[in-house]
Amino acid sequence: MTTITTGTDQLTRDALAVLQPGFAGTTAPDWVLRKVGEGLASVALFGRNVTSAPQIAALTARLRSERDDILVAIDEEGGDVTRLEVRTGSSFPGNLALGAVDDPDLTRAVARELGRRLAECGVNHNWSPSADVNSNPDNPVIGVRSFGSDTALVARHTAAYVEGLQSAGVAACTKHFPGHGDTAVDSHHAMPRIDVDLDTLNARELAPFRAAIAAGAKSVMSAHILLPALDRERPATLSPQILTGLLRQELGYEGLIVTDGIEMRAIASTYGIERGTVLAIAAGADAICVGGGLSDEGTVLRLRDALVAAVRAGELPEERLADAAARVRALAAWTHRARGASEPGAASQEGTAPGTDIGLVAARRALRATPQDHPPLTTAPYVAVFTPGANIAVGDETPWGIAAELTALLPGTGTGRYGADSAAADVLAAAGERTIVAVVRDAHRHPWMTQAVDALLTARPGTVVVEMGVPRAAPRGALYLTTHGAARVCGRAAAEFITGATGR
Repeated sequence: MTTITTGTDQLTRDALAVLQPGFAGTTAPDWVLRKVGEGLASVALFGRNVTSAPQIAALTARLRSERDDILVAIDEEGGDVTRLEVRTGSSFPGNLALGAVDDPDLTRAVARELGRRLAECGVNHNWSPSADVNSNPDNPVIGVRSFGSDTALVARHTAAYVEGLQSAGVAACTKHFPGHGDTAVDSHHAMPRIDVDLDTLNARELAPFRAAIAAGAKSVMSAHILLPALDRERPATLSPQILTGLLRQELGYEGLIVTDGIEMRAIASTYGIERGTVLAIAAGADAICVGGGLSDEGTVLRLRDALVAAVRAGELPEERLADAAARVRALAAWTHRARGASEPGAASQEGTAPGTDIGLVAARRALRATPQDHPPLTTAPYVAVFTPGANIAVGDETPWGIAAELTALLPGTGTGRYGADSAAADVLAAAGERTIVAVVRDAHRHPWMTQAVDALLTARPGTVVVEMGVPRAAPRGALYLTTHGAARVCGRAAAEFITGATGR
C-alpha cells in the first residue's frame, strides 16, 4: 500500500496511537523511536526482545526518552507463558496452580510481586490474566492458563489477580473476551466456534469478566472466536454486538479494549490484517495488538494507512478512531501517574515482601501427591520427558520439566526427551537400573503419551509420574505428582517432594 499520510496531522497520530506493535531486537529500533515521535503511544515486547531485567529496563528507558508516558505491553502470565523469563522458565506458577490452591490472597500477592518486577523493568501493561473458564478439558490453547473449570473460582481469582497486578502500577488486561475456554481450536491457527446459548454464556463465560470489571481492570483483550448466539457472522474482535453492545453497553465497561494478535490466522486468513484492523476499531476495539509474527515498520505503516484511508472513505467514523486513541492515551496517563505510587505494605501475606520467593511458596502449595507419604528418592534417577508440540502462546523457547531441579538435588540425574514416535523400550534402555521419573504434560490429550507411561509402569512399577499440565488422568505409578503447570518453580516444588528436600 502506498503511504498516504504525512505523519503530522491528528488523524495520522490517532491511527498510530491505536497500534500496539512489536519489533525485533533487544534495543529500540530507530523506526520505533521515530513513530513514537509521530504519535505511536504503545509498543509490545515479546520473548525475542528479552535477555535480562536490566536489558529490558534500558530498552524501556530509551523508549521513555521519546515519550514519557508510553505504554509498554507484554504477555507475561507467569507459569507456562512467560516473556520475562523466556529462557529459564518462570519464577511464578500459572493460573491453574493458583486456582488449585484457591486462596485469593495468595493470587493477589503473586500478581502484585509479578507486577512489581514488571514495573521495575519499565513494563506497565500486562496482557494478563486469562479469565477463560476451561470448560473444555481438550482445549489446545488455554489449559493451565485458566484458573480452572469452575466459574465462581475463576471469577474470584481473576478479580484478585487484577487487584494485585494493578496495585503495583501495572495495568491488567483480562482476556480473552468473551471467553476462550470452551474451544477445541487454537485461534492462532483457525477460527474457533462456540455453539452455546446466551444463558450459558452469561452464567459461565461472562462471570469472570464481570468480576474483573468490578475489580477495576484497566483493559480487556478480545478473542478471535465466533459465538453465533451473539453474532452469527463476525468473531468477537470484529463484532459491534460483542465489543460495543455487550462489553460496553451491557456490562458497562469503560476501559481500554485491545485485540488479540491481529495477525493470528483466525483474522488474517479470513479478513487480512488491514481490513481486520479497520473492522476491529469500528466494532469498538481501541488498540490493535500486532507483532507476535509481523514485527517490522512496513506492517505498522500498512495498518496506519488502512485506518486513515477508511476514515477518509467514510468506512470508519473519525470520532470512533479519535475515541479509541483517547482511551489509549488515558491508560498511558494512568500508568504514568501510577509509576512508583503503589501502596507500601499492600501485600500482607507472609512471604510476599519484595524479593521473597512467593512464586515458589505458591508452587509448593499447588503440588498434589498420591500417596502423600512416599519415601524420598535418594539416588540419581532417570527423567523421561514426554514432549507434546507446544502451542504458539506458550512457545517452544522456554525450558520445562524437573530434570534440572532434580539434578541440583541429586547430582548424576540423567534425562531424555521423547516424542510420539518413541517407545517405552527406548526409555528403559536409557534408564538402565535407575528409577524412572516420567514427566508428562496434558497426558489426557495425547494417547501416545498415556500408552508410553502405561508401558513403563508395566515394566517398572516403581516409576514416578509427574503431570505438569491439566491433571485429568487417574493417579498412577509408585508416586503420582500433579504440579498444575510447567513453570520452573513447579518443577522445583516437584523435585523437592520427590527427594524429601526442604519445602516438602
